[in-house]
Amino acid sequence: MSRESSISEGGGWVQWFCAMEDHQFLCEVDDEFIRDNFNLYGLKSKFNFYNEALDLILSSETPDDEDLEDERFLEVYQEATDLYGLIHARFIITAKGLGMMKDKYLGGKFGACPRVLCERQNVLPVGMSEELRTSRVKVFCPRCEEVYIPKKKCPDVDGAYFGCSFPSIFLMNFIQEIQIPANNQTYVPRVFGFRIHKKKGSRYQDTQQKVTEITHYSEEQLKKLRGKNDQQGKEDYVQK
Repeated sequence: MSRESSISEGGGWVQWFCAMEDHQFLCEVDDEFIRDNFNLYGLKSKFNFYNEALDLILSSETPDDEDLEDERFLEVYQEATDLYGLIHARFIITAKGLGMMKDKYLGGKFGACPRVLCERQNVLPVGMSEELRTSRVKVFCPRCEEVYIPKKKCPDVDGAYFGCSFPSIFLMNFIQEIQIPANNQTYVPRVFGFRIHKKKGSRYQDTQQKVTEITHYSEEQLKKLRGKNDQQGKEDYVQK
């Protein structure tokens, strides 16, 4: 569903927002969790219209076409989406939130790993930064332990709506219930059946090559990403 139209009446803003097209990664956060000030600690300073945005999130009504054409409403709406996203990142690491995300994971709602040797292993959403408008949501494969751009790119779903730690917390909690097959297969490039000198699998594989470990974007990497603003259609980050 697009932002230009609303869904059927009832259910409130949260249900309406989570039912929108490309929002299938999101779960519905309980009103009780949102109303608890402890769960919102530190968020107010990040927003200009914090109170209005929070009221909108907790509203039992859904926006109509007239609302979505109002400039003032759209300013509050944008902040409400980001505020909800940051609350969502906190909710999904609670017992109830993890349970809801587990159901989505088992149902394949987050998609499958694009790596052929992972044999369509279910993936989990992950952020490459805890900060808003830095990077869109990515997916993490628990089998190969690599991060990918989702098949559905979710253009307005920020990675901060999930945070950098969610997949690890999820897997730690369900390690006994969710069996992840061992990643014991690797692709070895060859030319007419022969291994390639200094490439993976070669007797003379280059083991001196420096490998950089990444669990989130560093400041240097963020600068490089923001420098790609002129590459329209190729970016996998959220523009400032």
